[in-house]
Amino acid sequence: MNSSATIIMAAALVFYSIGVWGEKLSGRLKWWHFIFFILGLTCDTWGTGMMFEYVGGMTFDVHGISGLIAIVLMFIHAVWALVVLLKKDEKALTTFHKFSVVVWFIWLIPYFSPMFLAMAN
Repeated sequence: MNSSATIIMAAALVFYSIGVWGEKLSGRLKWWHFIFFILGLTCDTWGTGMMFEYVGGMTFDVHGISGLIAIVLMFIHAVWALVVLLKKDEKALTTFHKFSVVVWFIWLIPYFSPMFLAMAN
């Protein structure tokens, strides 16, 4: 795999994890969490695009399909976070982390699946 894509995907993991776990630990969705969600989504999309170029397009295997699902979920997550922050609904601000953690765990499937698939071979 392209080393630039690997670095960008690692940045996605760092940014997205900081946003999700920062939110979970603080107990309240804040604007800086949203910024880290966007940084993670941006790096993930960028890195995925680089990987598509490297392999000649999307692969329709566990990694490719789960990766597409993860990017869509990250996008929905970011949009929903923006809506919650703009509405300033206190209950939503303090419970949003439940969705964040679920999306983060789902996102880890395509992130780590190449490693697990390589170990199985």
